[in-house]
Amino acid sequence: MEKRPKIVTVLGARPQFIKAAALSHVLKEDFEEILVHTGQHYDSNMSDVFFEELKISKPDYHLNAGAGSHGAMTGKMLIEIEKVLEIEKPDFVLVYGDTNSTLAGALAASKLLIPVIHVEAGLRSFNKAMPEEQNRILTDHVSDLLFVPTQTAVEHLKKEGITEGVHLVGDVMYDGMLHFSGIAREKSTILAQLNLQEKQFLLCTIHRAENTDDPDKLKTVFRALGKSGEQIVLPLHPRTLKCVEEYGIPISKNVRIIEPVGYLDMVRLEGAAKKILTDSGGIQKEAFFLGVPCITLREETEWVETVENGWNTLTGTSESRILEAIVAFDPKTERKHPFGDGKSAQRIRDRIKRVGAGA
Repeated sequence: MEKRPKIVTVLGARPQFIKAAALSHVLKEDFEEILVHTGQHYDSNMSDVFFEELKISKPDYHLNAGAGSHGAMTGKMLIEIEKVLEIEKPDFVLVYGDTNSTLAGALAASKLLIPVIHVEAGLRSFNKAMPEEQNRILTDHVSDLLFVPTQTAVEHLKKEGITEGVHLVGDVMYDGMLHFSGIAREKSTILAQLNLQEKQFLLCTIHRAENTDDPDKLKTVFRALGKSGEQIVLPLHPRTLKCVEEYGIPISKNVRIIEPVGYLDMVRLEGAAKKILTDSGGIQKEAFFLGVPCITLREETEWVETVENGWNTLTGTSESRILEAIVAFDPKTERKHPFGDGKSAQRIRDRIKRVGAGA
């Protein structure tokens, strides 16, 4: 039997698990895939449940490198990933997105002269104060195969002199949403559990360091949520919860804090929400895929297409802008779909096969 090429895939955070759910089952037809979980999301509600629900194979390696500062976390991951690569000797290393796990995986592979595959390459917020922006720029510049979700991302790379190995394939998260949204509607009981009615509540998530690490910004967001008077459901990221407690931020009665939920429950909540408020890149896209108006609690976004289509509005953490959007933001335009046709995973697999075969 002919030996299949080996790919080591590095994962660490919620959006990466979702992308892997779309791509891994396609890759296994032609490649041996070794999954490495860095432990960046180490809470079981934010990690283990995704592997179970999305039917991703259990990680072959779990690095438990999720705690500490950005530098400490990335450094520990780099050390541990390098050990894995020296054991496995893969043909490729695959990374997703823009987290510390992404950068650590790409750097470890690049230094060992192993070709780096970056899925979701070319995104830019043009805000280098964001750790994610630094991670994605550096990863793109050491990658050999750059799989890009939109034409905008292709143009970003071109402006930085990156044209070799760039492939416009569409968005693997859209592949996943097409598959899992129906399953979520069928299997999730989260609305009944929380006694929620369709389109009678707003869904909110907050986790970006630029918002959570600034007491004034976080207080302003919670004040706006309270003043809205709307029923708001907020699955609270553990780091955000720690900041809320540390800053002594009061929670209004209309804001319902719940534990982080699994992917199927989250997709069900997103689809049932009247509007979504978030600082998450992935949830901005999921809102767009589901046709739910999105209020982004940032001053910029990597996913400019969602704004250009009229289904996403940027408010930053301004109380007046957040309140105005909650009341008045009501998109009616048809969504023009710039994220592909739901077959991105197959395109990625086929391109890696051609490269592996020397084509």
